This record gives sequence, C-alpha cells and structure tokens, in this order.
Amino acid sequence: MQQAHTGARTGDRIAFDPLVELLTAILVRHGANRHVAGIIARNCAMCERDGCTSHGIFRMAGYVSSLDCGWVDGTAVPVIEDAAPAYCRVDAKNGFAQPALELARKTAVEKARHTGLAAIAIRGSHHLSALWPDVEPFAGDGLIAFSVVNSFRCTVPHGGDSPLFGTNPVAFAVPRQGEEPLVFDMATSAIPNGDVQIAARAGQQLPGGVAVDANGAPTTDPDAVLNGGALLTFGGHKGSALSMMVELLAAGLTGGHFSHEFDWSGHDGAQTPHTGQFVLLIDPQHAGGRPFGDRVETLIKDMRFAGVQRLPADRRYRNRRRAEQQGIHIGVEERARLDALLEG
Repeated sequence: MQQAHTGARTGDRIAFDPLVELLTAILVRHGANRHVAGIIARNCAMCERDGCTSHGIFRMAGYVSSLDCGWVDGTAVPVIEDAAPAYCRVDAKNGFAQPALELARKTAVEKARHTGLAAIAIRGSHHLSALWPDVEPFAGDGLIAFSVVNSFRCTVPHGGDSPLFGTNPVAFAVPRQGEEPLVFDMATSAIPNGDVQIAARAGQQLPGGVAVDANGAPTTDPDAVLNGGALLTFGGHKGSALSMMVELLAAGLTGGHFSHEFDWSGHDGAQTPHTGQFVLLIDPQHAGGRPFGDRVETLIKDMRFAGVQRLPADRRYRNRRRAEQQGIHIGVEERARLDALLEG
C-alpha cells in the first residue's frame, strides 16, 4: 500500500487486486472458505472502487461479525435446481447470495439466450451489499437485467405505524452499443440503511422526512433510527408499493424470508439479512421491431437534448476510471479497522 502524498497522513491508495486479496484474507480468517471469501471480497472492492462506500469496506465489519457468531455459513455450497426452461432456483444453504448467483449465472444466461427470458430465484441467502454489482455484468453480456432483494425489518409501510419492510432495493441494467451499460440501483426506503450507519459514525444528521424514532416521531438523529426507530419509504405510497413488490418477488416468490420473518436475536453480532433475491434476464435479440440498441441510443440522445447531464451510473464509472489510474483511497481509520479484522 502506498501512502498518499498530501502532507498530513490522510490515507493510502491501493490497487484493486491487492484490496481484493486483503479483504479475502480477512473473510478467510473469520471462517469463510476461499471461494466464498473471494466473491464477497471482490464485491466489496468493486463498491469501494466505484465510490459506493456505504457498501464497500464499511460492510466488512458486518460480514465478519455475522460469520463470527455463526449467523451465516461462509462455507455453504449452494444448490441449483433447473426448474423450467426459463427458470432456475438456487438454495443458498444459509450462505451469501453472491456465490449462489455466480453458480446460476451460466445456466441463466444460456436460458435467456435460448428462450428470450430467464429468472433466477435465490432463497436462504444473505445479501449485505449494493445490488448493481449483481446486474451490471449481465448487461455487459448484452442482456437486460432486473433484480430485487429484501433485507431486514427497518422501514415503515406507507399508512403503517411500525417497521415491516426492509430497505428493499431495485436494480436495473441495460446494455449499450460500445458504451458502458446503463445501470441504476435504488433503495425503496427514503435512504439506505448504510447511509444511516455512516451518518451515526460520523456524528452527522439525516435529512428531514426520511425517518422516525422509536415513538414514531420524525427524527434526523441517526442514532434514534438505529435504536428502535425506522426509515420511511420514498415517495410515500409509491415507494411503499414498490417495497411490497420487492418483498413478494425476493421472498414470496423465491421461498426466502420476508424482511420481518427471520429472527437473529439469538446471534449477537448478526448483520446480514437472511432473505432472498430475484433476478430477471431478458435477451433483447429476441425483440421485434427496430433494434433495441438503436432505441436505447435514441432515448439517451433525446434525454441529452432535454437537458439531462448525468445518466445512471455515470458517477460510478468516473470513480472507477479514476481508481484504475490512481488506486483506491483507503483512509487511515478504515485501514486500521481492516487491520484489526485481519488480526482477528
């Protein structure tokens, strides 16, 4: 790791592959096998590299504590079930969702190429990361990808008075001709729970209108949210309806737990939601009419003409290119936390 030359010691920069190796070593140290650890480590490093710091190395403590208390199985071997010509199920066996998705990837892509569509239903899985790393690779292969994953009970449905849903993100990726894919990933809660945790650690306040305290009163105090409070859905009833959809697809359809159904009270340190994930793939080559790629570029051109300056994922791609040239910045405190996790 090379120290940044900024006068005061503000941190270091590290290349992507060495960061993956460091994070892999930490996860192996805490009970994951090397295959699982490598997949999760790469996922975390991707998020950190692309500026998605709420789901980058910040999440390592959650992965480690969940492994240490036995809540998640870091050696689980997922099982894939070929359920139908365009449908495959995966039982993650109480392991992480990303290795389960990796197992299903080749089969699902082949199904999508053959039938035009493919669904992946993952159950018994733990997902603590951003969702865009799951869909972007499919778009890189020329497929449209849509995915949802539910989490743990921390969000109040619109019209309700207590938390029931998770942050319940939705991710969508579309291939482009000679360009990086269009990708978006958004929580259906007003803000992601990771942002609440980061604000609490930094001593910062939350925006208004996004959360309530344990008594149901509006709050901007992240500690009040983390200690018995809850998030609200974005856009009132609209975000709530989307969050319900995520529960039905990611848990109801897959056979996983709804966000309010699993009980981690007996595992002190558990942080990874034990739920499910749904992925839908579409091969645009099977579409009729004008070529889909041309239609994508037409819409983007018209959006630019309408004044749109930034497309979904543009910021992540800029951060990625910067990191490839300069390395990934790791602050002194973050590096110290990683070193402590590595030491056990």
